[in-house]
Amino acid sequence: MPLSILQILVLGLIQGATELLPVSSSAHVIVAEKLMGLDPSTPEMTFLLAMLHTGTMVAVILFFWKAWQNSFGSNPEQVRSTLGNLALATLYTLAIGAGLQVLIEKVIAPHGDRTEIEELFSNLWLVAGALAAAGVLIIVAGLRHKQEEEHDYDIPVASAGWIGAIQGLAVPFRGFSRSGATISTGLLLRVGKKHAEEFSFALGVILTPLAIAKELYRLVQFRHIEGQPLHLGPMLAPGLIGMAASFVAGLVALKLLTRLLARGRWQYFGFYCLAFAAVVCVLAQRGL
Repeated sequence: MPLSILQILVLGLIQGATELLPVSSSAHVIVAEKLMGLDPSTPEMTFLLAMLHTGTMVAVILFFWKAWQNSFGSNPEQVRSTLGNLALATLYTLAIGAGLQVLIEKVIAPHGDRTEIEELFSNLWLVAGALAAAGVLIIVAGLRHKQEEEHDYDIPVASAGWIGAIQGLAVPFRGFSRSGATISTGLLLRVGKKHAEEFSFALGVILTPLAIAKELYRLVQFRHIEGQPLHLGPMLAPGLIGMAASFVAGLVALKLLTRLLARGRWQYFGFYCLAFAAVVCVLAQRGL
């Protein structure tokens, strides 16, 4: 069933607002899709979600461009150090994320069935568990960091590796916020708030094109198996509308996030994740 313009706008706004806040955009989008009677695990829906990420990626680049230049591009040595940290963190993310996906799909999946991870993690009970785990991590990081003096450290190589590794855990688990996990890890490692936020979203910009390519490949495979032609035109047009909505919502969310993080209110997002996890459990109990 094709999506209406209203549905696409709603999904774009939800994705844009929640992708850049540490509250898990995938959890919110999955719940919204289920409430609309859509199947979040289909290749068409996961590809649309990947396209929506493009709108938020553009918002991130515009919002952080000057800050990245000041923090990470002040001199050639700083540029080399930052690029090395981003490359290391991304390698850790890809290795751990891919490893977890293989483990879950090939080993943990019940009865050895060929189960795709998108099908597993559209399960609301699993989404709620991931939300709760992210919420606890955010609360611990926020409360612990609040008790320490703020330092504006450059990011050490070891800290970049840990941030990338934790980001790898967030890749397959719908509900485990990527930004929440990476910024919280930076705070726990005593990386300054400013650098933790900027580094987290720089990593997100790197991952977005990879996620789009992955979902496009999955969609092509699915259409080939089903013997259906791949017509991207009808899918790209709705995606562009959603991208515009996610871009606008993303800019607003970034301003809110930066303000609350600077004021030491990081743990508030963790409390929200726990509350939303409880809501998702209620929906799951009712068979949504």
